[in-house]
Amino acid sequence: MTVAPLDRVAGRALGGERLDRETGRWLLTEAPLLEVGRLASAARFARIPERRVTFVVDSNPNYTNVCITDCQFCAFYRRPGHPEAWTLSVDEVLEKIASAAARGATTVLLQGGHNPSLPLDYYLTIVRETRRRFPQVAAHFFTASEIHTMAAVSGLAVGDVLDRLWEAGQRTLPGGGAEILSKRVRTRIAPKKGGPETWLQVHREAHRRGFRSTATMMYGHVEQVDDLLDHLDAVRDLQDEHGGFTAFVPWSFKPGNTLLEKWIKHYQGPSAYLRMLAVARLYLDNVPHVQASWFSEGKPTGQVALHFGADDWGGTLFEENVHRAADYVNTVTVEEIVALIRETGFTPARRTTTYEILETY
Repeated sequence: MTVAPLDRVAGRALGGERLDRETGRWLLTEAPLLEVGRLASAARFARIPERRVTFVVDSNPNYTNVCITDCQFCAFYRRPGHPEAWTLSVDEVLEKIASAAARGATTVLLQGGHNPSLPLDYYLTIVRETRRRFPQVAAHFFTASEIHTMAAVSGLAVGDVLDRLWEAGQRTLPGGGAEILSKRVRTRIAPKKGGPETWLQVHREAHRRGFRSTATMMYGHVEQVDDLLDHLDAVRDLQDEHGGFTAFVPWSFKPGNTLLEKWIKHYQGPSAYLRMLAVARLYLDNVPHVQASWFSEGKPTGQVALHFGADDWGGTLFEENVHRAADYVNTVTVEEIVALIRETGFTPARRTTTYEILETY
């Protein structure tokens, strides 16, 4: 009797054998979606047996929308000198962090454009003052491309910038700015950001120094299946080096008000997202957590994602401006998160940035 391909994949994935690229391609293109979800859920429980789904109380403010990188997928940025361009002072940034802390946030994900007028001390002061004034808040600041901007402006190497941030008190980095870790895709949608290695370099150097970070993926624009596999391979390979990634977070591209809008007209739908999420759980065998992006995909899809391999709900996102600029807005409260997770048959648990459990509901 011939063994069905999915049975062979299940034997390998649940038996601790790493999936190869051809298997990943089959899972992304041909495998029955519900069966892939079932297998991803089994892999999730093999790694994390508890019926616990975590979330973090957080906010995602921005310090500037000034940017010189001209990414075609971004509706948020404005060029220097644009009448709608703005940059917050250090005190104004700290006011946003104070507001998040007052609402119970334990993580603030701070990011912005690539603003060449900001000196390195601007960023370091924000980190130092956040740690001094709000010790309960994790300074989950600055994406890889922002780190490169700091290095370019200061004349320091990326590693030296990371050392300065570490000395100021920062311990984690967000994974934004990865988009798709494929040279072809990045050349098409964000040519000034450089190839995949520019993002990977920052996270590699950060992990060497003891930082923890997330890995993200923004799909649904110009990528093809091999580009997705390049991305997953890159994340898995770097994780083999230092184990610094805490979680993988995929989400779908929102084309509203972007330069890509005329090319990308339609959201691929929840089935594409659920497949991407499930394949990530199976393929990234060394990344402990997979996050359900309720914010980008909607709350019902976020609930279903918990049965497709995700074990984390993400955060409250008290403030978020990048998706808002693309005319996509979604909000949630802690009470609603708890109810949504319970409705799905799991136990909600509030966590830190690095996945320590603070409270179980």
